[in-house]
Amino acid sequence: MALFDENVTVAPARRPPLRRGVRAGYTALAVALVILAALSFLPTGYVIQQPGPVYNTLGVTTGADGEEIPLIQVEGAETFETTGALHLTTVQVVGNRERTPSWLELVGAWFDSSRAVVPLDSVFPAGQSTQQRSEQNAALMVDSQQEATAAALSQLGFDIDSRVQVYSVPEGSPAEGILEPDDVLLAADGEPLVDVDELREAIQRAEGEPVSLTVDRGGERREVEVTPTYSDADQTWQIGVTIISDYDFPIDVTIQLDNVGGPSAGMMFALGIIDTLTPDDLTGGEAVAGTGTITADGDVGPIGGIRQKLHGARDAGADVFLAPIENCDEVVGHVPSGLRVFAVDTLDDSLAALDALREGGDHDALPSCETP
Repeated sequence: MALFDENVTVAPARRPPLRRGVRAGYTALAVALVILAALSFLPTGYVIQQPGPVYNTLGVTTGADGEEIPLIQVEGAETFETTGALHLTTVQVVGNRERTPSWLELVGAWFDSSRAVVPLDSVFPAGQSTQQRSEQNAALMVDSQQEATAAALSQLGFDIDSRVQVYSVPEGSPAEGILEPDDVLLAADGEPLVDVDELREAIQRAEGEPVSLTVDRGGERREVEVTPTYSDADQTWQIGVTIISDYDFPIDVTIQLDNVGGPSAGMMFALGIIDTLTPDDLTGGEAVAGTGTITADGDVGPIGGIRQKLHGARDAGADVFLAPIENCDEVVGHVPSGLRVFAVDTLDDSLAALDALREGGDHDALPSCETP
């Protein structure tokens, strides 16, 4: 019996044609894949903010030699052991002008409550390079450490002298060739300068007219003029230099924190310094997180990325968060489960909140963003 006949050709059965709806589905899928692939490479004009590292100001960090050292070091005064944690929180930015996140990354961030999609220009102003932004943030960090030290030592009764100092003069700024780094600005238009805010006010009053500055450069006094330019991004007149407040402190306070910029850690630095210099344990052994700028006279100011910082604090194990009262509108409705937020306006408010937490006081009586 023959099982097959090699001389017989058997035609394969024809596949039934695809229905019109199925063909349309395949076509739509192919188009969608092409669009998604294209979106992966198209610039977006946005960056992503997400929780960054959290640092305990009462803890340790890694020094230049790779060894662990206290994040806050004090010389010239008695220090005390601390417990618990005073966490400063940070925000990490994904993307920059050289490389923005893809649309696929943005979609993922939109559906993640711990992250935020923000316009590129709000983080990286037009005309400012990534390097310039890094340098500016580094200067703001130095200034915040100075202001925090001044606020803490003033709170503890130390006498402090201050001066307004030039930190850097970027290339192309109105002050290039006129001011130099480390110049001490003594007066603006004949009025003595006590702090950076007074200099800013003098520049705004000039409305683009030359500002006369009295400068101490290496012990030599001189008079110079700088003509401000208008910044559309900040909507202010500027002389194009980075200014910091420099202080003569009666004791040496060193804050060691690399790769973190901006001014938002000021309040937590101040609390960490006070806790280090006083026998009372501010936290009562608890993990407390917070954020906020600070001035030498103890005013706490608003910061950016508060929602991401709340998530970072929760993930670090904090139960309590101290938030600037001016950020409350961004806090309400966005507090992660398990975290309690108290609103503060001054360094005194922060200390009062910590006292109540440590002593077991009425927490409901403390100001919060829901009940200021």
